[in-house]
Amino acid sequence: MTIHRAAALIATILGLLLFQPLGVSEALAQNAQSSEAKPPIIPARYFAARPIITNATLSPDGRKIAFLKDDSGVAQFIIADPVSGATLATQFMPEGFDVIGYSWIDSARILVAGIGIVRKDRYRYRVRKLFVAMPEANYVRALIDDPFLSSSAQVVRMDEEGDWALVAHKHRQNAKFPSVYRYDLRAGGSGVMVQPMIEGVTYWSADEAGVVRLGQGFRKGRVHVWYRSDDRLAFDKQSVAKPGREEGFLTGVQLRAGSDTGYAITEGASGRVGLQKYDFANLVSLQTVYENPGWDVDGVWYDEGEPKAAFFTDDASQIVWFDKGDLALHNELKSALGGEASHLVYRSVSDDDQRRLIVAGNASDPGILYFFDRASLTMKELAELRPALDFTQLSMPQPIRYTARDGSLIQGYLTLPRGREPRNLPLIVMPHGGPFGVRDALRYHDWVQLLANRGYAVLQPNFRGSGGYGDAFYDLGRGQVGRGMQDDLDDAMDWAVAQGLADPARVCLVGGSYGGYAAIWGVLRNPERYRCAASWAGVTDWDRMLRFDRKYLTRDAKRRWQAKIEGEGADLAQVSPMRLAQRLSKPVLLAHGTRDNNVPFSQFEQMAKAAEDAPVTPTQLIVHGAGHSFTTERHHLQWLDALDLFLAEHNPADQVDETGAFRKPEDPELDAMFTPLFAEERSAKP
Repeated sequence: MTIHRAAALIATILGLLLFQPLGVSEALAQNAQSSEAKPPIIPARYFAARPIITNATLSPDGRKIAFLKDDSGVAQFIIADPVSGATLATQFMPEGFDVIGYSWIDSARILVAGIGIVRKDRYRYRVRKLFVAMPEANYVRALIDDPFLSSSAQVVRMDEEGDWALVAHKHRQNAKFPSVYRYDLRAGGSGVMVQPMIEGVTYWSADEAGVVRLGQGFRKGRVHVWYRSDDRLAFDKQSVAKPGREEGFLTGVQLRAGSDTGYAITEGASGRVGLQKYDFANLVSLQTVYENPGWDVDGVWYDEGEPKAAFFTDDASQIVWFDKGDLALHNELKSALGGEASHLVYRSVSDDDQRRLIVAGNASDPGILYFFDRASLTMKELAELRPALDFTQLSMPQPIRYTARDGSLIQGYLTLPRGREPRNLPLIVMPHGGPFGVRDALRYHDWVQLLANRGYAVLQPNFRGSGGYGDAFYDLGRGQVGRGMQDDLDDAMDWAVAQGLADPARVCLVGGSYGGYAAIWGVLRNPERYRCAASWAGVTDWDRMLRFDRKYLTRDAKRRWQAKIEGEGADLAQVSPMRLAQRLSKPVLLAHGTRDNNVPFSQFEQMAKAAEDAPVTPTQLIVHGAGHSFTTERHHLQWLDALDLFLAEHNPADQVDETGAFRKPEDPELDAMFTPLFAEERSAKP
C-alpha cells in the first residue's frame, strides 16, 4: 500500500518524514470518499501499526521535538530538530517500565512517569516511578530511589526555570496519605519534605512560587478542601456543599501567589461543570469564565496563569478560545488543514506560543502531525501518523441516540461498512472500558475501522455511568455493572435491529478491559441474543479484581470503588463470568497479555480453567509480554489477527470468500511478510 495524501512525502529520516513548507492560507487537497464499491480488505497489519510518532512534545524554547518510539518492547525517546528533521539524540528507558507520560523540565531535560512491576520476596508490586532524563547526554535517573514510595506519585508543580519539582507521594510504604516533597531536578540533587501528610488529603495543589496551599480528599461522603493563603498559616478545612460525590473535586486549579483568587474547573450555579474564577479562601465562584450549556468542561489551557482556552467534548473534542486573535488563527489553520472535515488537536506549544505541534485528522483519518511557526505563518508536515493506511477507504462514524428500557437516553456511535447496503448487516456491539467516567467519542479507532472494513456495522454505546453526560447519568451506573450497564448494550442491539441495520442472528460483542468483561458476560447472560464474544484483557471475577485493586488504594478509595461496582448489597458472583463459566454455550475469544498491570493475567487463567468443562470452551490467545493496552505492533497484530479469524469462523462477513474460507487480504508489498500469528499464539489451556 502507498501514502495517499496530496502533501505526503517520500523520504524518511530515522522515522521522521522530511518536511515540506505549507502556507497557512493554502488549503490542503481534500480526499473525497470512495465510490459505493466495496473497498479492498485492508490487512490487519495496517491497523495494528504504531504511529510513526507518538506523544510528540515541543521543548520549552520550541527548537526541539521529543517523541516516543518502541524498540522491541522498550520505550525509547527520540529528540529531533523540527525544522531540519535531524535526529539529535535517542534515549532508552529502564527495562520493565512503560512510559505513561512525560514533560520537558527545560530544553535539555525531561521528567518521565513510568509504570512497571517490582518484586520483593515472593510478591510483585505495581509501581509508578518518576525519572529525570537528559537524552542528549544519555543520562537517566530515578527521581525517587525507593520504588514503593513513588507508587502514587503526583507531580504537584514544576518550576518554570526547571530547578525543582513538587511531588506528592507516601513517605513510607504503609502510609495512608501522601506528603509533598521538593526535589532538586539538577544532577545529584536531593529531596526534602515541604508538606507532611494530612489525614484525608489525597491530592495537593501549589502556587507558582512552590507554596503548597490546597489539599483535597473525599471522606465520609463529602469532598473536603484544606486551604491556606500562604505557608505561614495553618490549613483551614472546609467541606464542599454537595455530598456523596467524590467527582466533586476542584480540577484545573490555578493558584496565584499572594492572592486567594485564581481559577478552577468546578460545578457552577447551573449545575454544569465549567471554568470558574474562584475564591479559594471561601470556596465560592466569583465569576463563570466559561460554561457550555450541554457539556462539562474537560480542561483548560493557561498562559502565564490566565486562561487561554477551554476544552469540552460533545461528540468530538472541542476548543473554545478566549482571545479573538487566537480564534481567528485557529479557524484559518482549520481551513488550511481540511476545513470542517478535519479536527485539530494542539499537542504542544513553546513557552512563547510562537511554535505549535498540531495533529489534523478525524474519526476516519489517523491524521498528520504539523509544526506551525507563528512568526513566519508557515506550516511544515512532520509526519503522517499512519502513512501506510489508506484513510480514503475508511468509514466515518456517526452519532446515534436511542432510549433504554428504563427511559434513559443513551448516546453512542455507529460505523457502517463502505459500499454495502445498510440493511441486515452483521453487527458488532463494542462497549468501552472503564466503566465509570470513560466514554467513546468521534475519534479514530483501529478496531472499529478494521471491523467496518470487513463488512460489519459497529455500534459503540456510551452506557450509563459513562463520563461527559452529567452527574445524573453517571450515577445511573452505580451498582449496575453487569446489570443496567449490560441492559444498555442489549438495548443498543435492539435499536440497530429495529432500524433494519442489523441482522439479529449475526450480532457479536467485542471489547477490551471493562468492554472485554461486558463481551463475555453478554454471551453468558443472554446467549439467545449474541452469536459470539471477543474479550481483550477483560475482568472475569469481580471479587478477585477488587482484592487486587485494594493493594493500590486508600481505605476510603477502596470503599468508594467497591460501592460503585457493588451498589446496594449486590452479589458480584452473580455477574462474574468465571463463576458461571461452566454454562458457556457460545464461542468466546479469550485474550490477555502476560504483563497486564491493570487487569492481572490471573483473570484470564481463572476463566480458562473454570470453562474447561463448558459446552463450548473459549478460544485462547496469550500475548506474551503485552500489557493492558498495546504498545507494540506485533502484540496488537496478534490480537487483531486472532479477532479477524475468530469472527470469520463464528460471525463471517466480507473476510470470508465464496467457499466459506478466510480470505487473506491481498497486499503485494507485504504478502511475503504476512503470517496469521493467531495460529502461533493460540495457547494450550492453562
